[in-house]
Amino acid sequence: MPRLLVVALALLFTIWGHSATAQTTPPVRVGVAGLTHAHVHGILGRAKRGDIVIVGIAEPNRELAQRLTKQYGLSMDLVYSSLPEMLAKTKPQAVTAFGSIYEHLGVVQACAPKGIHVMVEKPLAVNMDHARQMAALAQKHHIHLLTNYETTWYGSNRQAYELVQDKALGGIRRMVAHDGHQGPKEINVNKEFLDWLTDPVQNGGGAIIDFGCYGADLMTWLMHGERPLSVTANALHIKPDIYPKVEDDVTILVNYAKAQGVIEASWNWPYARKDLEVYGQTGSVIALDRDHVRVRRTEKDAPQDQTVPAPPAPYDEPFAYLAAVVRGTAPEDVLSSLATNMLVVEILDAARQSVKEGKTVYLPKQ
Repeated sequence: MPRLLVVALALLFTIWGHSATAQTTPPVRVGVAGLTHAHVHGILGRAKRGDIVIVGIAEPNRELAQRLTKQYGLSMDLVYSSLPEMLAKTKPQAVTAFGSIYEHLGVVQACAPKGIHVMVEKPLAVNMDHARQMAALAQKHHIHLLTNYETTWYGSNRQAYELVQDKALGGIRRMVAHDGHQGPKEINVNKEFLDWLTDPVQNGGGAIIDFGCYGADLMTWLMHGERPLSVTANALHIKPDIYPKVEDDVTILVNYAKAQGVIEASWNWPYARKDLEVYGQTGSVIALDRDHVRVRRTEKDAPQDQTVPAPPAPYDEPFAYLAAVVRGTAPEDVLSSLATNMLVVEILDAARQSVKEGKTVYLPKQ
């Protein structure tokens, strides 16, 4: 048999084998806890890939449930008035939490004892008390407890990390994260989301929680989980008429032994942004947006703008990633891991304390 034909047949059988495997592997059964978070559109409107299937939705607000199920062509038969009822009747393998940040603890309390994995929207928890309870439950019942950030799936941030790993910029000396938009009311988020997003109990704060978490997550990743020495924060109420209960602008300084992180989180940017600057001893990289970076390797080099590819599957999208982790076909990513996000919440707790007390907060050594 000619060599070319042998190669072609081998390739055909390989493709057929992968296709057959994909078709015979049942989708991961996923429950949705809450519909108030605007990010829920990501899972409700997701094109079918065969990797997950929504088996139930827990949402007590029937009007909201009817509105969203109609929008996405889903049956109201999927909707249950409580999370325990949804879990009992649909038996999901994993649950995605799209309620308030305060409600994350309750989701883990309901799911962990049943061995159901959980993915929450950023940040992990409203405070360290909730975070410790959630971590203890996850560890006791051996579940994955993941935190989803939009920036986890940015090829630009992966490129920045690889440059740091390859020592192309020298050791990190400064990181600057800019995150936010004009404000949740200004960009017309749904009322159900706005009600808790601007509540200091249900959200844990305003812009400090909503957008401060992105920089804390990326910096913890870039610094390989190194604990900061101290956190200093300053918050402003620029729009008290719109956001009377929470701050709408914050700057957080995260100090490490040999580096400093600056987190600029705001509901006062003139436009939406999620960009990151990393400065090393010899060079820099700026993640301009999801797909573009600006690299300057040395003082003598001109900055180079580059378009970068998306991260490899399943690390390019939250729900493919969730399915792969639940199936055991892909390891947890550091950005969404429990260890990283415990430290993120600790940084945010310290930032709130710094704002309240007007002084630098020193993190305990471990």
